[in-house]
Amino acid sequence: MRIFSILCTLFLFSAPVHASFTLSSPAFDNKAPLPLKYSGKGRDLSPPLAWQNPPSGTKSYALICDDPDAPSGIWTHWVLYNIPSSVKNIAEGKTPKGAILGKNSWGKTSYNGPNPPSGTHHYIFTLYALDALLALPTDLTSDQLGQAMKGHILDKATLVGTFTKE
Repeated sequence: MRIFSILCTLFLFSAPVHASFTLSSPAFDNKAPLPLKYSGKGRDLSPPLAWQNPPSGTKSYALICDDPDAPSGIWTHWVLYNIPSSVKNIAEGKTPKGAILGKNSWGKTSYNGPNPPSGTHHYIFTLYALDALLALPTDLTSDQLGQAMKGHILDKATLVGTFTKE
């Protein structure tokens, strides 16, 4: 029994630590307010994003930003896919070279920032690491992209920003 205990201890303390896939922004902290310039009340710029520790085998990324607090149900602010695996960040107001913009809930192929009718809303940025560069048409909605990603998602990372209508 003592040998089993020693082996278990050695295994637990010598096993490699896998760093988790994370998404962050230099402009706001997780669960913190989005700065005004990233909103429909400001300059309506897409916020800068960065990620670390993608899973092995990642061939591309997809990004969806949704507001689950919208009165009419989930409202999509940004859809971006086929982001090359070599990309590890998105600059403020930019679309990475090679990435494709999908349709948001306004029917536009762009980022449209927060401008809630009332109260505080949460904006969930979800970055998906995919095992393929998907052969997809342009202008996909977030639902269509979700269907196309089935079976290809290796991992996902989220970042939540808030915005309050004053």
